[in-house]
Amino acid sequence: GTAAAAVVEVAAAAGGRKPAVNAYVTFQDGISEEERQSVRESWDKIMRWSKLVENAAERKDDVLGMTKKVAVMGGGSFGTAMATLLARNKADLDVVILLRSAADCEAINVHHCNTKYLPQYQLPVNVRATTDPAEALPDADFIVHAVPVQSSKAFLRSVRQHISPSTPLLCLSKGLEVGTCEMMSEVIPAGLGRQQPLAVLSGPTFAVELMAGLPTAIVAASEDPELARRVQRLFASSCLRVNTSTDVVGVEMSGALKNVLAIAAGMVEGLNLGNNAMAALVAQGCAEIRWLAGKMGAKPETLSGLSGTGDIMLTCFVNLSRNRTVGVRLGSGESLESILGSMTQVAEGVATAGSVMKLARRYKVSLPVLTAVARILEEDLAPRTAVEEIMNLPQVPEV
Repeated sequence: GTAAAAVVEVAAAAGGRKPAVNAYVTFQDGISEEERQSVRESWDKIMRWSKLVENAAERKDDVLGMTKKVAVMGGGSFGTAMATLLARNKADLDVVILLRSAADCEAINVHHCNTKYLPQYQLPVNVRATTDPAEALPDADFIVHAVPVQSSKAFLRSVRQHISPSTPLLCLSKGLEVGTCEMMSEVIPAGLGRQQPLAVLSGPTFAVELMAGLPTAIVAASEDPELARRVQRLFASSCLRVNTSTDVVGVEMSGALKNVLAIAAGMVEGLNLGNNAMAALVAQGCAEIRWLAGKMGAKPETLSGLSGTGDIMLTCFVNLSRNRTVGVRLGSGESLESILGSMTQVAEGVATAGSVMKLARRYKVSLPVLTAVARILEEDLAPRTAVEEIMNLPQVPEV
């Protein structure tokens, strides 16, 4: 045995009792020197790969260095947080947030604070705000779209004359437009009346944790792989990893559908159904997202990645989620009217649920959990009744 094990045995013998089982000693004794060396070599290999990739990236275009101005359309918590990350990445980058409210602009420009959504955080001095699209949008190297989905088309029509057709739009909004069931990659060109260079960003990203500088990762997806790589180099930092993808449908549908699933997860919490029920429901919901998104062309690896499983876990299991909060309150017996009337930010899952049902019918997919959410939101079914009916569905093979 090891020296630690010997000490334990001697101490036990001196006390005239049976040696205690020490889990740490048992663990250490179970690792051979060969295994230790293998772990060290594996880690060293990862670090060498990291250095090679870093050196190769330095030889490519310095996207952040060449970027002088980024506009952010929408001053909610997520738009403000991503604006802050960009401003922290480069001290002389001009980051301009386009807002509707003159009072909110004044708070940012005078006090360097988004007092409505993130009052506890100071914004970098190179973040400013305006209500004038003619000031915010022209000459921007990138434009970040952080306007709620249901308002996006009308908003884009109102500002399109200020957006150059060659300026990349980077979309943070998640959801499906009511009525059309369009994804944001469809809403944006419809609102602008033309095709536009476009990337969508999605992943486990609560705004307050981004503001606090805590580490996370997102996906930048674009049909143009080079644009996705440029967005990666623009946003990447020591607290934000950015993976790239060309699976725009997979990233968007994951981001939209997980909001509906989060409402269901909140109901399980509000009904006090326990941890087993929560895990079972989210697993079923993940399968339903896979069934529908797969029919629409999404790749399985996208659905199991950051914008899929990563964002689903965050939104379904953490109290900061607005959609989960809606579900908790519904499960506790509140009406949807009173819940939405008390909220200052949009819970996109509420509007998205009906669109999901239309898509399910279009693609001939059965979605028990997501359908139950839609019926509950229409106040056509009680949360507890929905649980009972789903539990009594026929027993089926795992798919």
